[in-house]
Amino acid sequence: MKTADDYLHQAAAEMADRAASRDTPTGERSMARAVRAWWAIYGDAVVQRGHVTETEGWQFMSILKKVRGAQGEYREDDHTDDVAYSALAAESAAREVERE
Repeated sequence: MKTADDYLHQAAAEMADRAASRDTPTGERSMARAVRAWWAIYGDAVVQRGHVTETEGWQFMSILKKVRGAQGEYREDDHTDDVAYSALAAESAAREVERE
């Protein structure tokens, strides 16, 4: 069984790998770009409603993967995860419409 230290070492190794493969010296630092993009698309609706929907959460994850895919070396999981998050957003959006 893995220990907390094992997970910490694995996380540090993955962060070092991202530093080598992403286009910033500090590695994968895509969250600020993803937040700005998401806010530009959904911010007004969130402010008016006062909360983030499940669908918007999935859409945020899709945007995060798009930002990561635009930085540095090709990583298939950026695109595979983006497809998965888009499908989950579609499923969630359909449920939200059914509830109305």
